[in-house]
Amino acid sequence: MSIWSKVGLVAGGFLIGTAGVKILGSDDAKKVYTECTAAVLRAKDCILERKDVLQENAEDIYASANDINARRAEEKRQKEYEDAKALVEACEMEAAAAAEEA
Repeated sequence: MSIWSKVGLVAGGFLIGTAGVKILGSDDAKKVYTECTAAVLRAKDCILERKDVLQENAEDIYASANDINARRAEEKRQKEYEDAKALVEACEMEAAAAAEEA
């Protein structure tokens, strides 16, 4: 690549950069930036409102899940108690039968 082509590329980049700065600094561009920023702020407000609803729902679901697990654990403990009671009664009956035979 010759020196003149490098100089041409630098000059072209400078011109494009200068034009870009002018375009980005124009009043029309500022209006677009302002509208886009306003849209982003509206979206943020909407998301924050939804977040609160989702968080409340998640808390309700969590509480219900804990209630279900507590109820299941109580049912399991009750069944284990009844099984143990039945086993004790069976052992007592077996012991009484063995005592009668003796």
